[in-house]
Amino acid sequence: MYRPSYLMSTLCAVMLLSTTAVAAGDVAKGKRVFNKCKACHVVHKEKNRIGPHLVELFGRKAGTVEKFKYSKAMKNSGIIWDEKTLDAYLKKPRSFMKGTRMAFAGLKKDKDRENIIAYLKEATQRKK
Repeated sequence: MYRPSYLMSTLCAVMLLSTTAVAAGDVAKGKRVFNKCKACHVVHKEKNRIGPHLVELFGRKAGTVEKFKYSKAMKNSGIIWDEKTLDAYLKKPRSFMKGTRMAFAGLKKDKDRENIIAYLKEATQRKK
């Protein structure tokens, strides 16, 4: 029979590993994957294009970049962008959020999403 403390420590280890899986991406490879996105999005300055800029993306509520016209679906989603929400959104944007204006079909490969998220975590931080 397993002791409760053993089960709890095992459960915590599994949870930790599952939440860091997305963060384990390769930044350099993610930058290459981002080439598919850069016609519409900017990461280093607050300049909107076809899509909103991505400066300070992580922790930001979806649909809140000033001077960008979002779909009602995005504005009313209540989503806060983090590794999990970005992973789900980038996999298949239109399935994740019905009514989004994002025309991009998505990134099918888990590794591509892991890599681009690693890149975005680094590239979208406000430069001080």
